[in-house]
Amino acid sequence: MKRIAILGSTGSVGEQTLAVVASAPDRFRVVALAAGRNVEKLAAQVERFRPERVAVADEAGAEALRARVGRDVDVAVGPAGLEAVATHPADLLVSALVGAVGLRPTLAGIEAGRDVALANKEVLVMAGALVLRAVKKHGVSLLPVDSEHSAIFQVLAGQRREDVARLVLTCSGGPFRSWPAERIAKASVEEALAHPNWAMGAKITVDSATLTNKALEIVEARWLFDVPHERIDVVVHPQSIVHSLVEFVDRSVIAQLGLPDMRVPIAVALAHPERLPLDLPSLDLATVSRLDFEAPDRKRFPALDLAARALAGGEAAPAVFNAANEVAVASFLAGHISLPRISEINGEVLDEHLAEGAGRVVDSLEDVIAADAWARERARKAVETA
Repeated sequence: MKRIAILGSTGSVGEQTLAVVASAPDRFRVVALAAGRNVEKLAAQVERFRPERVAVADEAGAEALRARVGRDVDVAVGPAGLEAVATHPADLLVSALVGAVGLRPTLAGIEAGRDVALANKEVLVMAGALVLRAVKKHGVSLLPVDSEHSAIFQVLAGQRREDVARLVLTCSGGPFRSWPAERIAKASVEEALAHPNWAMGAKITVDSATLTNKALEIVEARWLFDVPHERIDVVVHPQSIVHSLVEFVDRSVIAQLGLPDMRVPIAVALAHPERLPLDLPSLDLATVSRLDFEAPDRKRFPALDLAARALAGGEAAPAVFNAANEVAVASFLAGHISLPRISEINGEVLDEHLAEGAGRVVDSLEDVIAADAWARERARKAVETA
């Protein structure tokens, strides 16, 4: 039986991971869970799965949780609690936090020898080179959970990496795919959160609306599959049936298809190298009837070009891009800036970094944290002057 620890158990991916675990109780056992402040939901998860260790954001949440579930469960608190869950004895750590907060505990899990199912893309965006060096040093597996990267991972099974010519990430185009720029400029928070195909958290949904999510996935793919960013493309595919494609040197293209349901890539990572039966409907191509593809509009959605600039700017630049974006998205969700201003702020902060420190190498976690803090300060100033 595979022991599972989950960072971010009350989020969208965390909940769906637990749904997959519950569907195969003879295959998996939950041993540790970490959440933020949603104590009510975490308490229900603890009562159902009976982990040995849990973590919450603060001491008030810990006391509320102990009052609900008793004191026979080890309850840890704050950043130290996340690391305690990440290093708890387990066969697989599911890294499903959102944003920079997931970097330190995920790296701690790797250094403790845990295989990682990675849904927290910011871990590789911020510190791809550093994380991959740790993966190699500790001999662990890094399994992608994002649907696009899982698709590429599945396509590449049994293939020679030197035969890969190009990776093609698909994206739905988000809720504003067909909107003119003038209308996007006036988009509300509610409109940005109305994703046409996927059910996700607020931050990721806004990133999908600006295509920043796809930009971050370009960075993630560069590290996961050791492919230069010049050989990673994006194509808009509104139906979200083709999850990504790989082109080989003989110009054949292999794709992974399926209905848009995150339980599939989660199950691929949890059960690897096996396949887990899932109680989901089959893909009926006759019913789907058509699959559409189009090039992304890089003028209306400039985030994709920012990813290329960040990757060309040294190991610290993607961390700067990610930190600026987290601040800008939070400001948009709070109603302080417009949707297009998110990419503008990201570009301004990235340009300032590249002017000062292009080519900077990341030698340690402290280097990443410093770049992240610098970018957040610059992004906050940009928000204040917006």
